[in-house]
Amino acid sequence: MQVIIAEKPSVAREIAAIVGATNRKDGFIEGNGYAVTWAFGHLVGLAMPQQYGIAGFRRENLPILPSSFILLPRQVREGKEYKADPGVVKQLGILRELFGMAERIIVATDAGREGELIFRYIYSYLECRTPFVRLWISSLTDRAIREGLQHLRPGNEYDNLYLSAKARSEADWIVGINASQALAVAAGRGVWSLGRVQTPTLAIICSRYLENKAFKPATYFRLKLSTAKEGTEFTVLSTEKFDGREKAEAARAEVIGARTVRVVNVERKEAREQPPLLYDLTTLQKEANSRYGFSAEKTLDIAQSLYEKKFITYPRTGSRYISEDVAEEIPALIGNMTRYPRFAEYAGRMDTASLSRRSVDNEKIADHHALLPTENLPSELDADHRIVYEMVAGRMLETFSGACVKENTSLTLQSAGHDFTARGSIMVETGWRAVLNEPVEEKEEDMTLLPDIVQGDELPVKGCGTEQKQTRPRPLHTESSLLAAMETAGRELSDEAEREAMKDAGIGTPATRAAIIETLFAREYVRREKKSLVPTDKGLAVYAVVRDKKIADVAMTGGWELALSKIATGEMDAPTFHRGIEVFASQIAKELLEARIDGAESDTACPRCGRPVVFYPKLAKCQNPDCGLTVWRTVARKELTDKQLAELLTKGKTGTIRGFVKNGGGTFDAALTLDDQFKTSFVFEPRDTPRQGKRNKRK
Repeated sequence: MQVIIAEKPSVAREIAAIVGATNRKDGFIEGNGYAVTWAFGHLVGLAMPQQYGIAGFRRENLPILPSSFILLPRQVREGKEYKADPGVVKQLGILRELFGMAERIIVATDAGREGELIFRYIYSYLECRTPFVRLWISSLTDRAIREGLQHLRPGNEYDNLYLSAKARSEADWIVGINASQALAVAAGRGVWSLGRVQTPTLAIICSRYLENKAFKPATYFRLKLSTAKEGTEFTVLSTEKFDGREKAEAARAEVIGARTVRVVNVERKEAREQPPLLYDLTTLQKEANSRYGFSAEKTLDIAQSLYEKKFITYPRTGSRYISEDVAEEIPALIGNMTRYPRFAEYAGRMDTASLSRRSVDNEKIADHHALLPTENLPSELDADHRIVYEMVAGRMLETFSGACVKENTSLTLQSAGHDFTARGSIMVETGWRAVLNEPVEEKEEDMTLLPDIVQGDELPVKGCGTEQKQTRPRPLHTESSLLAAMETAGRELSDEAEREAMKDAGIGTPATRAAIIETLFAREYVRREKKSLVPTDKGLAVYAVVRDKKIADVAMTGGWELALSKIATGEMDAPTFHRGIEVFASQIAKELLEARIDGAESDTACPRCGRPVVFYPKLAKCQNPDCGLTVWRTVARKELTDKQLAELLTKGKTGTIRGFVKNGGGTFDAALTLDDQFKTSFVFEPRDTPRQGKRNKRK
């Protein structure tokens, strides 16, 4: 019997149908000599410090550098403790039994770094020795699965990919655990989550936010002159920017007095705008955010769903290129689009014998090629899924279309010694831009409709005014601009080729960047304001501490990502990387243990041991891990203030607090006290004896 393991049940069902396994069992499907089973993502992960005998957050424990890592089933929280997820334990038992009976295992987890890690951690945890081979495919169409099963690859071909994934997993553990615990110990309050990629990403957001808020706009003035030729009016702007209204008005008077403006230079150039490269995941996420406001996570979820429905190829790709053999399939895919209503007319006009080859390059593909639609056309999709599908399909048509050709005209004019400029653009050949027919974003001064002008023309000054302008700061990051910054390790790059060259030194990977951004939201370090990403007070407090520390160094994190890529290709060995991460973690632990967060220290002493008490959003807790005194902030649905908590802890009792909520509805007032076990209880003040009304005295 051969056992096939997929990453999730839905994919397992697709593969089972191809191999003829139809008999459904608990945790797998069998038949025709196969048992097709599945994981639920990461079933096995690295154990937390408690498993190494390290409890609590203690200065003396840092840095925590295990000599070897312990693997455990995925944990879930029960009360205050973490325990193995019962469903995961059950599935691991099924996998153990199936692997033990198998002649060989066919690994069909997602064909990428994380998919490889999912299987290898399960395989290691179960101490399995059954030989395995790899199903490596870029789409889940029936044809792709069948072809992949006919060309299974030896499992050891992916050993370096596994070593890269394992190195990434252990590096994130070492850096995250040590940095987070060190800052928590130094702060004396709170759980301050830091991470190898998470913290540099927060630094990118916070630094832009602080730069934006500190920006002081400068006011300037420009002249806007109206003129005309042969009945076509147009406006030109002064090249000079005046720092005061009086200077601008004086220049304006001179221009009006001159009455004419002379054309001193005319430049006409043909500009060929080459079609864009195909999408990788990050570029898809950036454009879906800027065009439609989709979060990176939403775009990834939709793309993954389209992949599992067999409509697009593997989404977690970092490449914008395809190989020569895949390029041979493009004419058929374009022909397929003639049956898709939105693109039918355009696809039918494409000359598939002379397609652009910008995105065809064997050397620029690692695990997977760029995103493409498959031969399967969707019939019904909801609005959001249709948007992402049409982005992928439309980009394929754009990429293999001809260049967009424009004629750009640039004018320089002069009046009364003042220079003016204007630019205009005429579309000569729409080329690839005809696919979506979306308007081209142009600057205001590039939108001028210019008549036929030649050097030496004398034109009338039909009017001249002053425009007041202000310099503007760089905008706050959106998810689109943040993804771009992560991709280039914080460098401001607008050139597409330069961005491509920087990819391997970016922070995070296309597959992980969405999760990193969502982690910042979950940690309440960042919030969304419309499309902008704005750090919270908590996020800014963390940044204030880490901004000059190694943990926030974007370029260094990009260097680690490049090293992981080299491990995957065999250019670097994992132990060398691991030693570097241990040195790095030791350095950041030392740096952070010496740090302080403003306002983090508490003046309230623990009534049990005398150590400072930490005020968290949901509770107050003694920072002494051996004491552990805890007082919950919310009592009977009433949230206590810091002042009330401090009074309770220092005096053992509060004054009367109004607004506690009864179980059956209604409210009541009471004081709180700590008993001899340091638990809270209510104290009801005796009611005043009701006053009796004055009796009328009979006279």
